[in-house]
Amino acid sequence: MTPIRVLLVDDHALFRQGLAGLLKSEPDFEVVGEAVDGQEAVEMARELMPDVILMDISMPVMNGLEATRKIKAEVPYVRIVMLTATDDDGSLFEAVKSGAHGYLLKKIEPQNLYGTLRGVLRGEAPMSRVMAARLLDEFARQVRGPIPSPAAELTVREKEVLEQVAKGRSNKEIAATLAIAENTVKNHLKNILEKLHLENRVQAATFALREGLFKTPPEDPR
Repeated sequence: MTPIRVLLVDDHALFRQGLAGLLKSEPDFEVVGEAVDGQEAVEMARELMPDVILMDISMPVMNGLEATRKIKAEVPYVRIVMLTATDDDGSLFEAVKSGAHGYLLKKIEPQNLYGTLRGVLRGEAPMSRVMAARLLDEFARQVRGPIPSPAAELTVREKEVLEQVAKGRSNKEIAATLAIAENTVKNHLKNILEKLHLENRVQAATFALREGLFKTPPEDPR
């Protein structure tokens, strides 16, 4: 099995080294580099070509949001997950606009971190349903102006998958709900993102709300 190549970006050495130790204890992860700020992250991403970047937001020289935008422009395939202590709505909203594929808090349990990093390579967006609901609300308040509407190009099945995505469900849960294979869900999601010109499932869920394709509020497990 080819290990998942991870780049760590955080200006706190103790946290960064502790995180590296945790990931190195798992055989399917390889920490390929550690950056102390956003500028170094951009340079290392360009050189090392990691699969996943765990990115802090508040850092000197260049913050994580700006670094994310620059990295996605140069290395678009890389998955960037924000791992931060900040859970305010503004940071969450800006992270997704910058191209982040997920948003996690530093208090996350190690096993949950491992699972979400594996999931992001399967096309999943690591984010709690509560945070996803807040994000959707934020988009609904802030996004303005005419929005292209390619939703008519979606098939009936793709719209069903999109509705489940907007509810915050994983690929496995969608497969069970629609009685289709998980790989089929992944293929439908790829088609949805391509047709809607979006980057990830969080943006797809936001689009569904804006277009009125999804009427019921996202589920909140609390």
